[in-house]
Amino acid sequence: MANKPSGVPVRSWLAAPLTPDVKKAIDRIARAEDVQRVAIMPDVHLASGVCIGTVIATTRLIYPHAIGSDIGCGMAAIAFPCEAEALDNAMAAPAVLAELRKHVPILRHRSLANSAAMPPSLGELSVPALRTVAEREGRIELGTLGRGNHFLEFQRDQEDRLWLMVHSGSRVMGQEITRAHTANAERAGGGLVSLDTSAPAGQAYLNDVQWAVRYAAANRFAMIQSAAAALKSILNVEANPDSFIDASHNHARWERYPEGVRLVHRKGASPAEVGEVGLIPGSMGTASFHVVGRGVEEALRSSSHGAGRAMSRGKAGGHISTRQVEDELGSVWLDRKRLFALSDEAPSAYKDIRAVMRAQRDLVRITRELTPVLSYKGA
Repeated sequence: MANKPSGVPVRSWLAAPLTPDVKKAIDRIARAEDVQRVAIMPDVHLASGVCIGTVIATTRLIYPHAIGSDIGCGMAAIAFPCEAEALDNAMAAPAVLAELRKHVPILRHRSLANSAAMPPSLGELSVPALRTVAEREGRIELGTLGRGNHFLEFQRDQEDRLWLMVHSGSRVMGQEITRAHTANAERAGGGLVSLDTSAPAGQAYLNDVQWAVRYAAANRFAMIQSAAAALKSILNVEANPDSFIDASHNHARWERYPEGVRLVHRKGASPAEVGEVGLIPGSMGTASFHVVGRGVEEALRSSSHGAGRAMSRGKAGGHISTRQVEDELGSVWLDRKRLFALSDEAPSAYKDIRAVMRAQRDLVRITRELTPVLSYKGA
């Protein structure tokens, strides 16, 4: 499959100049076959194959690299009918952290007996081998956080109301789905592969992408339930179900545009249709935002999914000390014994979230700003 000699126009909303390697990666996907439009979000940064913060539209081909292997990764949030001060103290915060360590595993539940059954609403995977993985590994990891930039965070809004935000995805299932389908995908040049959604192989992959999106949402909801139960046991407050928000930022789905129906791939980019509620976190220790989409078609009705990395993990680990991490986190409650392993997640390893929000003010409208009270994450 040959690349197009010249790529489609690329629309960008940038918080900082692009680096040469990011420019090269964007040019590669813009020249790929059947790519009709490309939009770059202000949190864009280098990743395998296609940069995080990239949105593309095709007519029939699906590019796994433009979704990523953590299919369905996204954010969820819910509010509690109490002030954040109820948690932000030396009695409640350590108790909640202890409960989270018990009931929200970082990697997996101890056994199938400790895990929940797979929700029937997920549907059916296309490959028998994937169904086997789902029945065991998928069940053990349902309701677990994962490492990297995934987190569970209690936050306060501008009225001191307490909120919970969770960032996680499809865990092992997204990786296995990607591995199973890319093995037989067509080479598209530049290290990319594609599948044709008009053929059985492409249809099977797209089916499994949608399965992983639903699994990731179920995973976040299970953690919301566990964290809410922990808060109820300690503060005797229950989450407000009407406030629940969930949005994926790694997916591909069919959407209608003036030029026709397009398969929109988002990798580290949130959908931002007119009136659509979204969640855009900063880095650990900085502000997060609830937003409403403006439906900008040139941006493929999308926005950033967060602040975006300013340093690679390797560079951050070599440049940011434990003391600096502690200083940057300030009064945020967390397991201080993990600080030594969190240098690659320090706020200074990420872009300035306020600069990112300014760069996309025509893509979304901010409805709520939140600041962290307690952060729980793997390392």
